[in-house]
Amino acid sequence: MDLQRLLLIVRARWKLGVWVLALTVLSALAISLALPRQYVASTAVVLDVKSPDPVAGMVLPGLMQPSYLATQMDIIKSERVAARAAQMLGLQKDPVLRGEWMAETGGKADFAGWVGQQLREALSVNPVRDSTVLNIDFVAKSPEFAAQAANAFARAYIDTSIQLRAAPAQQYAGWFDEQVRLQREQLEQAQLALSAFQQKTGIVASDERLDFETARLNDLSSLLTQVESQKMEADSKARTAQSGNLPEVLQNPLVVQLRGEVARLESELRQQVARTGVNHPQVRQLQAQLAELKGSLSAEIARVRASLGASGKAGLYRAEDLQAAIAQQKTKILELKKERDEISVLQLEVANAQKAYDAVSARAAQSRLESQMVQTNVSVLSVAEPPLMPASPKILLNLVVAAVVGLVLAIVAMLVRELSDRRVRLDGELVEICGVAQIGSLQRVRPAAEKTAKRLGSPGAPQLGEKSHG
Repeated sequence: MDLQRLLLIVRARWKLGVWVLALTVLSALAISLALPRQYVASTAVVLDVKSPDPVAGMVLPGLMQPSYLATQMDIIKSERVAARAAQMLGLQKDPVLRGEWMAETGGKADFAGWVGQQLREALSVNPVRDSTVLNIDFVAKSPEFAAQAANAFARAYIDTSIQLRAAPAQQYAGWFDEQVRLQREQLEQAQLALSAFQQKTGIVASDERLDFETARLNDLSSLLTQVESQKMEADSKARTAQSGNLPEVLQNPLVVQLRGEVARLESELRQQVARTGVNHPQVRQLQAQLAELKGSLSAEIARVRASLGASGKAGLYRAEDLQAAIAQQKTKILELKKERDEISVLQLEVANAQKAYDAVSARAAQSRLESQMVQTNVSVLSVAEPPLMPASPKILLNLVVAAVVGLVLAIVAMLVRELSDRRVRLDGELVEICGVAQIGSLQRVRPAAEKTAKRLGSPGAPQLGEKSHG
């Protein structure tokens, strides 16, 4: 079907189209007027994802994830937030709602859950593009209730956010308190073990005592070296003591005096022998005195030699004592090192226990602070106000849509009517239908000519809208 034929059909059956269009528009108007009015109130909340946590002092990484806004939208639509909003609105005590609940569920379902479900069906949450703002829209029959419900959902969402953050912190706080108690007991046990070991060994500062004992060992070693040197020197002197040329012998005052007396008597004896001969009594007396002095000199030299030998033996005994003292000192130092190692282990255990206790205590304090927090990163950006105009039904829009739909239906109705009552409206259409040749056609008679033909009573005059076909 071409456009010309369609226009001819519309022109011929326009009354039917007008009726269908009018009926459609009037039906849409009646339905729009009959539908209850719905009001939409909107509030907006903003999520601060860049400010640091007031307790932890840093930006939480979870707030920067793309799924964070979707999670918050799900929280707003959750049963928990809906129940909190219903409680704020006082809907649990509404007798009308209870009647509807009884009529719909027969009292079998939970009333609070049913109310929350009704509220959630009228709720919509939409994020603002390229921002962290969420629009909370609520649809209701009353503009005041729509505004109250939207604000209640915003407030319930903020309260729920605080609870969701504080509830895990409260659990963590209880667990950390128990861990603090255990870490304190371990620290006390480590300190008691260290203190008991110090009391047992009498060590307060192991490093200072070890340094003192090491210095004492060094002193003993130096003294042993000196004694061994003196012993070696005494042994050397004892071996060379037979020569009588030892400095101790030569420098002995009594030996020097006796040697002087011996020399004097020897000189005097030689002079006397030269004067009187060998057998003279004075010579005999001088010889006896000289022999006595030489004996005294020999005895004194022997005494000095004996003292040198005794000094060597004393040095030997002293060296042995020093060696025993050094061995004892070394054993003592080894014991001190062992005790120091044990104390170091105990001190390390105390230090580790102290670190663990401090870390757990700090985390427990943070958890207690978080469990007592009443702040959140959600803020109300705009408060919902009762809307002045209803959001639905939109009468003008419905009429425009009804007009478009009615126009389509009118065209369809005219086409259906045309198919049920087929008319020939174009040259050549009868040829297509009957398959015969066309020999001519009559033009449409103008109204003036038609009236003239009727007055003249011409029986062969064509009627309006008719064509002659051959």
